Amino acid sequence: MTSAAPRPTGVHRVMPYIRIMRVDHWFKNVFVLPGIVVALSSQESTEWSSLFQNFIIGMAAVCLIASSNYVINEVLDAPFDLHHPIKKDRPVPSGLVNIKIAYVQWIVLMIIGLGLGALVSVPLVLSLAGLWIAGCAYNIPPIRTKDVPYLDVLTESINNPLRMLVGWYIVPNSPTPPVSLLISYWMIGCFFMGLKRFAEYRDMADRREEQIRYRKSFAVYNEQRLLVSIMFYAASAMLFFGAFVQRYRIELILSFPLVALIMAIYFKLAFQSSSPVEHPEKLYKERGLMAAVVSCSALMVLLLFVNIPALVDMFPMSAWNR
Repeated sequence: MTSAAPRPTGVHRVMPYIRIMRVDHWFKNVFVLPGIVVALSSQESTEWSSLFQNFIIGMAAVCLIASSNYVINEVLDAPFDLHHPIKKDRPVPSGLVNIKIAYVQWIVLMIIGLGLGALVSVPLVLSLAGLWIAGCAYNIPPIRTKDVPYLDVLTESINNPLRMLVGWYIVPNSPTPPVSLLISYWMIGCFFMGLKRFAEYRDMADRREEQIRYRKSFAVYNEQRLLVSIMFYAASAMLFFGAFVQRYRIELILSFPLVALIMAIYFKLAFQSSSPVEHPEKLYKERGLMAAVVSCSALMVLLLFVNIPALVDMFPMSAWNR
């Protein structure tokens, strides 16, 4: 007669609850930073002491809101993750998490996150609330847009502009953010998320039934449909980025080649077997991509703060557009 496996105690009982917060995914909140940088570039002077305080509080808040969304995602996705070769080993499908405690964790993280945001400003709280509500719409039935083709990508990627708004409102006395920039940021997120779906689809293409059990939207998606949608997202992102550049900061036109390079590298990565695009937390290992991202980011920051009058003369706004 074999003895029962010992129940985890102490820190081993807590670890599964920390894991479902996906702290290793907090790096995605780097998408807050462009909002901060662009907002700063729009101001003549900055209250640096207030900015530093807001930054610490705001980043803590957005990380907790993101973790709240990750917790509900882990709980509600567990039945589907059982059909995935890797995700089946996550804490919830493995039976290491008490579901009732996880629901409490989901709500508590949200309350603390919004409470921290309230220490900064009402617009920041509203942005954080939008991020949380988007997570609910994506994960929770009967809406659960995660199961709806195309809406799954659009609703998950709305986190991009919402994170930008968080960064924007971290900066004291920020003006109204440009809608063209927010839409561009949304569409570039859709481009990346669409490629993630494409990579997942390709990796499970030879296991059709398992593929659909894992992600219901795969019953409608195929490679052609995914690639067509990805092209739409890419074109839309660059269209609205161009509108922002022409209207607000023509110097950024010099960053277009590097932006296009990043998109091309990412597109190529999606065709690899077991592509890193499926697991964005591992993308730091892609040296070519990281070099392009760092170079493009540095150039954009420079162009936001350095005026180039020759470009203004080269690309003047038409009289009817003033």
